[in-house]
Amino acid sequence: MKPRDVKTIDDAKKIVDKRGLSHVKIGLFDNDGVMRGKYMSREKFFSSLDKGFSFCDVVLGWDSKDQLYDNVTYTGWHTGYPDAPVRVLPDSCRDIPLEDNMLLFLAEFAGEAETVCPRAALRRVISKAEDMGFDPFAAFEYEFFMFEETPDSIREKNYTNLKPMTPGWFGYSMIRNSTHAELYGQILEMCEIMDFPIEGIHTETGPGVLEAAITVDSALNAADRGALFKTFMKVLAQQNGLMATFMAKWSNDYPGQSGHIHISLRHRKDSEKGTGSAFYDPSKKNNISTLQRHFVAGQQRLMPQLLCMIAPTINSYSRMIPGFWAPTDATVGTDNRTTALRIIPGSDKSQRVEHRLGAADANPYLALAAALGAGLIGIEQEWELENEITGNAYDQSHPKHLALPKTLMDAAQALKNSETARSLFGDAFVEHFAASREWESREFRRHITDWELSRYFEII
Repeated sequence: MKPRDVKTIDDAKKIVDKRGLSHVKIGLFDNDGVMRGKYMSREKFFSSLDKGFSFCDVVLGWDSKDQLYDNVTYTGWHTGYPDAPVRVLPDSCRDIPLEDNMLLFLAEFAGEAETVCPRAALRRVISKAEDMGFDPFAAFEYEFFMFEETPDSIREKNYTNLKPMTPGWFGYSMIRNSTHAELYGQILEMCEIMDFPIEGIHTETGPGVLEAAITVDSALNAADRGALFKTFMKVLAQQNGLMATFMAKWSNDYPGQSGHIHISLRHRKDSEKGTGSAFYDPSKKNNISTLQRHFVAGQQRLMPQLLCMIAPTINSYSRMIPGFWAPTDATVGTDNRTTALRIIPGSDKSQRVEHRLGAADANPYLALAAALGAGLIGIEQEWELENEITGNAYDQSHPKHLALPKTLMDAAQALKNSETARSLFGDAFVEHFAASREWESREFRRHITDWELSRYFEII
C-alpha cells in the first residue's frame, strides 16, 4: 500500500504495521500557516485515529515567534491554555523522503477550536461552494529566495549581508538550473513523493530566487499542498546547508515574493451546455462566462475587506508598491499581470482566475478561503466587474473604494468590520484572526527599525 492510497482509519493502521514503525509524525497548521507537530508512538497514534487526541491550544494563541497574544478570547492565561481536541486525517498520509521510511499525517482542530482553525475556515467556504453546486479547484505558485546560510549564521549576521545561493538577476536561467541540477532534482523528487507535485520550477528575477508552480487539485487538497510545500522546502534547503525564505519582501533592492492562487469552479453536475467548467463559455468574449464575471467581481469588491487574510504580516505591505509586480488596488484585467486579478482565458479545463495579490507569506488555507469565499459572494449577488484594466494598472487611477488598506492594522479593522467575512467564516474566526493581526501590528510598533536609527539618531 502506498501512502496516498490510505483513505480510512483501517488503512492508516495497516500501513504503519506493514512498515513496522514505532512512531509516526503528526502535524497541523497554526494561524500563520506554521506547521506544528510531533512524533507519536504507534499505540498512541492508533488510539488517536479511533478517538482523536488532545493538543495544547496555545498554538492558536501565539504568534510565529511563540509570543502569546494578550487580546484574544478563545484562549490565553484566562483559560489556562487547556488541551483542544484534534482529529487525525487518515487520507493525508504521506512519505517523508527526508526521513527514512517515516510517515506523516495531518490533523486539524475539533470542538470549539474548530471555530478558529484556519483549515476549518477553508472547509466552511468549500461547503458553501458545494451547496451552490460547484466543486472548487486551485493551485498555488510560490516565489522563494534561497541563501547559502544557516539558522545560526543569519542570526550572527543579524539578517544582513546574506549570501544568496546564486548571484545576479537571471530569470528563467537554463545555466542556473543546470548548474544546480542535483538540488532541483531533490526538490522535484520530494514534491512528487509527498504529493505536492511541481508543474514547473525555474529561477525568477533576483539573486537566488526560484518560483515553483504546484499542480492543481481540489481546493482543500491544494491548500494542504501549498502549506506542506512551504514547510518541507525549508527543511530540504536546511538539509543542504541552505535556507529558504517565503517572506513577502526580504530586501528593498529586489521584487517581493508572490504566492499567486489560480482558482476555477466546476459544476457538480454538467451544465445544460455539457461543460463542466462554470467559468468557460465559448460564446462570450475571451470565453468568460457570466458566472466567472460575477465570481471575479466578488473577489474585486471584497478584496479590501479580506486583505489581511491574504496579506497577513507587517512585511506583506512592503511588497505592495507600484511597479514591483504586486497590486495596490483591487484591479481586474484579462491576461494582465499588472492587475490584482488576472482572468486567464482558456478551455473548459483551463479557464480560471489568478489572484495575483497573494504573497508567499500568507497562510494557504486562509488566502484561499478569502479568495474563494469572496468569489462565491459575487456569484450570489450577481455583481459585475468594475474598472477593467487594459495596459499598465500602475499608471492609471482607480475608484477610491477599490483602494486596498495600506497597513496590517487597517486591514485587520476592515476584516473585523466586515459583515461578509463574518457570514463566510463565522464571528469567532473573524474576532480571533483580526485580534491576532492587531497583536502583530502592536508588536511591530514596540521595536525601533534600522531605518529610524539611520534617519534620526544624529540629525534630529
